[in-house]
Amino acid sequence: MISTADFRNGMVIVQDGALFEIIEFQHVKPGKGGAFVRTKLKNVITERVLEKTFRAGERMEDARLESITYQYLYTDGDLYHFMHKDTYEQIAVSADLVGDKRHWMKENEDISLVFHNGAVLNIAVPLHVNLAVTRSDPGVQGDRATGGTKPATLETGVTVYVPLFINTGDVVRIDTRTAQYITRV
Repeated sequence: MISTADFRNGMVIVQDGALFEIIEFQHVKPGKGGAFVRTKLKNVITERVLEKTFRAGERMEDARLESITYQYLYTDGDLYHFMHKDTYEQIAVSADLVGDKRHWMKENEDISLVFHNGAVLNIAVPLHVNLAVTRSDPGVQGDRATGGTKPATLETGVTVYVPLFINTGDVVRIDTRTAQYITRV
């Protein structure tokens, strides 16, 4: 059990039966009344952010999350298969849990799986990935109506906007948080 005095950014707590990560917090001591703590919490599973106020000194349960690096092997319909790099133990994760992060996962790449009490809660893909362009229309010189970008399909099937000079077969670095082009590799 922890108190509101123990709050730190990034800490995970159990609130109303769900796991929440503390994004930010502020201790407030008004002139009248008791002190309180104003927080922003992010649900670990749904990633929804909410604001909650706690009384100062209120106690709650903290959660221990473990992040382990696995190698992404393959997908077969509704399951994504990962292998622990040291023990060679394989684990299957549902497509619902993977969600849109599948766009940034290549076979044989390292992916972090986040566990709580032995169950996979979340998947953490790298912040930047290098992916090959499988289809891209040629850029026409002078075409600046779209701000100098064009759509390109990457090897994982996702479509992102890239500069006009990117061609089919080029390898590009993409920011997985915003799905934006960074540079050509």
